Amino acid sequence: MVLDFAPSERSSVGLEWELALVDADSGNLRQVAPAVIDALTDDARHRFVKPEFLRNTLEVISDVRRTVPDAVADLEQGIEAIREITAPMRVELMGAGTHPFAQWAQQKVTDKERYATVVDRAQVLGRQQIVYGVHAHVGIEDRAKVLPIVNSLLVHLPYLQVLSASSPFFGADDTGYASMRTMIFQQLPTAGLPYQFAAWSELERYVDDMLHTGVIDDFTEVRWDVRPAPHFGTVEVRICDGTSNAGELATIGALVHCLVERMSTLLDEGRTLPTMPPWFVHENKWRAARYGLDAIIILDDAGNEELVTDALPRLLDDLAPVAERLGCAAELDGVHEILRAGASYQRQRAVAAAHGGGADGLEAVVSSLVAELRAGRPLPATG
Repeated sequence: MVLDFAPSERSSVGLEWELALVDADSGNLRQVAPAVIDALTDDARHRFVKPEFLRNTLEVISDVRRTVPDAVADLEQGIEAIREITAPMRVELMGAGTHPFAQWAQQKVTDKERYATVVDRAQVLGRQQIVYGVHAHVGIEDRAKVLPIVNSLLVHLPYLQVLSASSPFFGADDTGYASMRTMIFQQLPTAGLPYQFAAWSELERYVDDMLHTGVIDDFTEVRWDVRPAPHFGTVEVRICDGTSNAGELATIGALVHCLVERMSTLLDEGRTLPTMPPWFVHENKWRAARYGLDAIIILDDAGNEELVTDALPRLLDDLAPVAERLGCAAELDGVHEILRAGASYQRQRAVAAAHGGGADGLEAVVSSLVAELRAGRPLPATG
């Protein structure tokens, strides 16, 4: 089959942020997304807010923008529109990779055929998807660049994964992971790491085979951690946990934006982008999900290793000129704030401990996540 790649402006950017709807009093999930969608103005509904897989979730999305700050401003506009509806319901918004204590068996799926198909096919693994992520799209002006960039982004996934990790708790348990969402979401049949295709024709063959055998009905059902988005003309990065605040989301968006633009420039210069064997990529994903900012990651195809927080400064130095050019230098510098304040998974554990652990501790975690989303920045754990 022919998989057309839409025209797109180079390094245009779009962001998507999945948010949980929680009860203002109990902190538990509320199944009110359909009612919120129905009550939104036509402009907000069509531009900034979309339903998601579960009825406890809304997704805020940006328009196609030139800069990350402009895209984040769109997301904040969507959040403002949602709050006008949810405030009288005593419903709050929460950003994280998972809800700390909600039970998956109690959640309801949005009434949409594609979502019903996921549950019918994946069964219990589909119903366990109480997970929330951030997706970043970056425009690619030449289809020939897409697969080299996708393959090379796999080398850099650990940085994005550990900085956004925000899902240590699931079903009221501390999972021992920094990003439990990563482990849960990859259980879906077409989720997880992408294949490292060398040619566009190989991707087309894959899609043709998946369509022919009934695995998917269209390409959007391929839910890889990094994927081409042919209908938008972008590369889409989907590895990141949901962030708890707009400041950290802007930082993650800036890191993705700069990485893709830098790779595009290297290709223009005739350079070959770095890649790693799939077994190293898989190991890095697990290490990042398990250990977060304490992960020792594999750096290259030679198997050299380093603590991720020691490797990050070099990456930021490499990307600094790109960030200046793209208008997101302040946002990229937010990586240092994440390292200072701790990633979300670390802050959540600190809040739970400060409140004695158990049910009270997890309710306090939800309250802290709600407060961070309102503040737009990380907040210290208090007892």
